[in-house]
Amino acid sequence: MKFKSQDKQNQLIENITFHHIVVGVDIAQEAHVARAVNFRGVALGNP
Repeated sequence: MKFKSQDKQNQLIENITFHHIVVGVDIAQEAHVARAVNFRGVALGNP
């Protein structure tokens, strides 16, 4: 069975539980910023 890329991404997102932390990093030219969020999307700490 073939999956569309969006279906695969949705499956990965559905596997996120309260044991996971999601980290996003913006690597701009001058300043780099990272932010961590919990499984509900609540930001943890400051950027």
